[in-house]
Amino acid sequence: MVAMAAPRRILATSGGFVPTGLWGVVRPGATMLRALELTGKDRPRVCFVLTASGDDPSYLSMMYSAMSDVGCDVDHLALFPQPNRAPTDVLGAADVVWVGGGSVANLLSLWRLHGVDEAMHDAWERGAVLGGVSAGSICWHVGGPTDSFGKDLQLVDNALGFLPYGNGVHYDSEEQRRPLLQRLVASGELPLSFATDDRVGLLYEGTEPVEVIGDRDDADTTTGPAAYRIEATGGEAAETRLPVGRL
Repeated sequence: MVAMAAPRRILATSGGFVPTGLWGVVRPGATMLRALELTGKDRPRVCFVLTASGDDPSYLSMMYSAMSDVGCDVDHLALFPQPNRAPTDVLGAADVVWVGGGSVANLLSLWRLHGVDEAMHDAWERGAVLGGVSAGSICWHVGGPTDSFGKDLQLVDNALGFLPYGNGVHYDSEEQRRPLLQRLVASGELPLSFATDDRVGLLYEGTEPVEVIGDRDDADTTTGPAAYRIEATGGEAAETRLPVGRL
């Protein structure tokens, strides 16, 4: 019997972890827990990749601590000051790869320098769940608005392109994000795009969006945080709200 290939999945988010009320302490939100569930493993292997924050040690420590009681094994790929191991080895062993926030422009440059882009594609093709927040969401798409270059958001359009769409993050909390993404789509600088409010993730199977996941169980599906589809129509951007749930 020929084994079925694992589906390719990406969970692109503006969340993943939620605060606990304790300084510097977070716990996995519903989006991260969904990533673990999708592996189908009793004890999945999670790899954190925090390139976008310069492998910030406090960020990494917070991530390890957050996963301490959810039944998984945790590892990480660091690139500063040099790779801690071969990217193909670290990512090749992971069931979930979670990419942290920060500068997506710096992330893309360093990934290509060290071959992480190719190792990520290989992990995706074999069925690892790729996910992340902010820069760790934009990176899987064609590109999107980013603050990588300063306080005024600019377009990054050289992302990995595993997903053939533009991407917007922090759609409800950072005032430049929504209008800029809409302008970029309307002008054709970005293709059909998807965006997420804070604490929301969008799950893709293959390259199709299939589910919107909210980190907060009590969020109102009618008016609360959501995902969005933004497409060009007659030289303008048309936005469709995608509430939490299956699409």
